[in-house]
Amino acid sequence: MKILICDAFDSSLPEKLAKYGEVFSDKERLAEANIALIRSKTKSTKEWIDKAPELKMIIRGGVGLDNVDLDYAKQKGIRVDNTPEASSIAVAEMAFAMMIAMPCRLTKAHNGMVAGEWLKKQCKRTELCNKTLGLVGYGRIAKELAKRAAAFSMNVIAYKRTAATCEYAQMKSLEEVLTQSDFISLHTPLNDESRGLVNSESIKKMKKGVYVINTGRGECIVEKDVCEALNSGHIAGYAADVWEKEPPEDRTLVETTGCLATPHIASSTTENLLRIGEIIEQKIANFVK
Repeated sequence: MKILICDAFDSSLPEKLAKYGEVFSDKERLAEANIALIRSKTKSTKEWIDKAPELKMIIRGGVGLDNVDLDYAKQKGIRVDNTPEASSIAVAEMAFAMMIAMPCRLTKAHNGMVAGEWLKKQCKRTELCNKTLGLVGYGRIAKELAKRAAAFSMNVIAYKRTAATCEYAQMKSLEEVLTQSDFISLHTPLNDESRGLVNSESIKKMKKGVYVINTGRGECIVEKDVCEALNSGHIAGYAADVWEKEPPEDRTLVETTGCLATPHIASSTTENLLRIGEIIEQKIANFVK
């Protein structure tokens, strides 16, 4: 068995997997691989799959499989799997950190201090307590975020295409989530409904001064429309860990006042990478059997 590690995983993973065969990270050897381990960076397109004639399995470390051509992989008899249960806590904590940082003006206050400025009057804060958090998408990550928001005495509402229940959130329509929320956090996979979901029309429905957090997919927003809403003040803050192009080719949104930007690091905690490795090892063990 030949196992190709395409992206960044915990450094202990190659040793853990050595019992199942040769483990290597040289992507030039894709044609030899029986199993390929990827994260978000590698795009397993039709062209990529065609370069791997010996491939039997693709495991994506993380949530979602929109960077894999699932239909073509199935056509080629390649099993595709991922580790959605591993990343919930890491990504929820990042989304929550962003939700605290924006109304607390942490970035502005810190940058002012570094520049020798005392921005006490310019950094007026608001609290999370009694504010409404709207979750668009309600999978594992959103549920973990809802749990943390409830602990901060927030009112949590959520929208999901299919029926769902949770003790920490009240299910609403998408329209209600957009119009009632003080904070909106995106947790949808990329599909026809979610692509460009946050656009000029949906932003008009949101409260003036809303904060938007995106740890889901960069393509779920229209960057130009979010820039305009930040500049007009309709959106008070936009925090994102995911981008349409990574790294962003157009830096307009990143450099817009009110944007809090991180380089797709939400799932890159030490603990999460260990969890991902453990789950991958078990999946490979089952596959080998």
